[in-house]
Amino acid sequence: MRGVVSEKLKPFLEQVNFAVSEAKANNVSYTVRQVRENLDKLAIFSPDKAKIAYACDKKLCIDGHSVEVKVYSPAPKEVLPVLIYFHGGGHLCGSADLYDPMCRKMAIAGHCIVINVDYRLAPEFPFPAGIDDCQLVVMYYKSLLTEIEHNQNVYLGGDSAGGAICTTLANKSLTDERINIDKQVLIYASVDYTLSSGSVKSNGSGFLLEVDKVHWYFRQYFQNNEDVKKSSPLFGNFTENLPESLVITAGCDPLRDEGLAYLKALKGKGVKTSHLAFDDMVHAFMNLETLVVEECARLYQGIGEFIKQ
Repeated sequence: MRGVVSEKLKPFLEQVNFAVSEAKANNVSYTVRQVRENLDKLAIFSPDKAKIAYACDKKLCIDGHSVEVKVYSPAPKEVLPVLIYFHGGGHLCGSADLYDPMCRKMAIAGHCIVINVDYRLAPEFPFPAGIDDCQLVVMYYKSLLTEIEHNQNVYLGGDSAGGAICTTLANKSLTDERINIDKQVLIYASVDYTLSSGSVKSNGSGFLLEVDKVHWYFRQYFQNNEDVKKSSPLFGNFTENLPESLVITAGCDPLRDEGLAYLKALKGKGVKTSHLAFDDMVHAFMNLETLVVEECARLYQGIGEFIKQ
């Protein structure tokens, strides 16, 4: 069923859809530079950075490889849980800088430490380079927290492609004892690289995230004839040992139904779950905060409550 979008987003979507139609009429192809710049432009909709007691750029160095991160704590002398966050962007764009305002809000809302990971991106670094970076952070995150107090509770969070990384690592944790995850926060997560769910068709155009662009993203990410179904968390192994999960969906999102299917699969194995639905929101609405202030406030409140439980 096609979603019904909020009136708050209609003027913005009209501009976006006009630009999309003009590009198609003129046979303008996607380019990595253009797609990255377009996502970065959404930064104008993020409010000023919230003040937080501790914010520091760090670098994890393991066996000659380094991963840059940003670390935040609202109370560096308190013993707090750790949320490791992976940003969205189709595995091709986005950055820790772009998601700095969001990660600060999550740290404050959840009264937790947040590690905002700048993982490698396709096409320069295709599958599974970004996942490998994120796994290293999950395995060695304690080395990034020598200046601040923390406890042993580790949560993963991510939106869109970042949600794909969360769920991929959650599945790997079932067989790799080095990966310990207590909870995961999935914000309109990409969990089906086959794009076979119903909402891909019903919501696949006119709602900011265009399905033809998603296909293009995945072609940049999977460059070595990988089995995309085998790589999709939705078709992975589900057991009762997967982490407690908060699944957040948007009603006007092409990825809505795969998120709901993932939620159903977790419930079917008895995994403790929570669901937060934004029926009239689009994919990436977290990046449009000044247009949907109340909805983003509800989003952060829901994430904060889940972390504090």
